Amino acid sequence: PAEPALPYREGLVKNRYIGRTFIMPDQKTRSSSVRRKLNAMSAVFEGKNVLLVDDSIVRGTTMSQIVNMVRKAGAKRVYLASASPPVKHANVYGVDMPSKRELVMANLTEEELCERLGADGIIFQTVDDLLEAGRELNPNIVDFEASCFTGHYLPDVDAEYLEAQEVSDRASRSEAVIS
Repeated sequence: PAEPALPYREGLVKNRYIGRTFIMPDQKTRSSSVRRKLNAMSAVFEGKNVLLVDDSIVRGTTMSQIVNMVRKAGAKRVYLASASPPVKHANVYGVDMPSKRELVMANLTEEELCERLGADGIIFQTVDDLLEAGRELNPNIVDFEASCFTGHYLPDVDAEYLEAQEVSDRASRSEAVIS
């Protein structure tokens, strides 16, 4: 294999005793857990332009704190790359995802997201490229469920249904915090 044009370095040390922050019940718990979960190594970031790659950016909680950590560790510029397209819509087919109002890209442009996360730039995978990659792996698959990226749902999912899901989700999250 060819050598990459730029060096790859792991500059974040993960505490393996902290669980998945994505599934934690509330924002306060997620935020404090991210700070305990990762440590940025100044020796790797000092004076560098950095590209951070993640599988997705859903709420933005983790990424905003990572960008902050990397900047405090001395990075000159911080760019982000997401292996997924922007998650802009709720998933109503059984994936436990935040409601639309919690999705950081639901109502922001990429520039606004950069500002919110403190990043200098961001690159997202496109929906078309993601679907094409899936088709290359299995040409027998005609269509993929990509509603969280596209907002295109099956015909039985309409605006009224989505609003009912939002209300139900808010109620269940409130109960989980109170319990």
